[in-house]
Amino acid sequence: MELRVARHTNRIDEIIDFYTNILGLEILGNFENHNNYNGVFIGKQNKDWHLEFTTTSEEVHHFPDEDDCLVFYPKTNLEYDEIKSKLNSFKIEAIEPKNPYWKNNGISIKDPDGFFVIISHIKIKS
Repeated sequence: MELRVARHTNRIDEIIDFYTNILGLEILGNFENHNNYNGVFIGKQNKDWHLEFTTTSEEVHHFPDEDDCLVFYPKTNLEYDEIKSKLNSFKIEAIEPKNPYWKNNGISIKDPDGFFVIISHIKIKS
C-alpha cells in the first residue's frame, strides 16, 4: 500500500519552497491544468509515500488544528541539525506544541498554510 497526503493551497510556491528547501524533500512530479488544477508531488525518491499539493483559482480557507500535524523523522543527527539550521536561516520560529510529547521529542513549526509540522529526533540512529 502507498500513501499520499493531499491538500489544496493558495500558497503553492511557498509550500514547495518550505517542503523542499527547508525540510529537504524532493519534487517527485507535477501537473498543470488537470481539470483546472495544478499540482506538485513532494517526498523522497523510492518511498511509498508523498505529499500532493494542488492549487486552483478557488480561495482556500484552512482551519488547521494543533493536533493535526505531519511528523518527520530525520534519519541522522546531521540531517536533524541541517533542518534546524535552515529553520534559523529562514527565521522560522518553533512554536509551543499542544501535545507535550512533541515539546520533549521534536521541534514544532507551521508550514505556509498554518498546518503543524513536527521535526522529531526520537528515531535518529547514532
